[in-house]
Amino acid sequence: MRYLFSTGLIGAITAGISLLRGTRETPITWRAVLAWLSWGITAALAIGAVIDMRREEKGIPVDEDSPLAPAQTKRAKKDAKRLEKQLKAAQKR
Repeated sequence: MRYLFSTGLIGAITAGISLLRGTRETPITWRAVLAWLSWGITAALAIGAVIDMRREEKGIPVDEDSPLAPAQTKRAKKDAKRLEKQLKAAQKR
């Protein structure tokens, strides 16, 4: 539920509503088409960010171009070092 209230989705929804109100009774021009295309890209990016947040929360790897990827990679390296250290400690016993 908290993903529905992310700022990206709220911004995309409000922009879509205002765009719909503004273009409801006007003829379709190239500017209107570009505005809708821009809104579609914004909505797609907002949805992609929500998907990345959910994947990161569940521990599923995210794409390398995601803003969350560096933190996830750093955490994975840290976990690998910790496991390696535990294995070495267990082998010494």
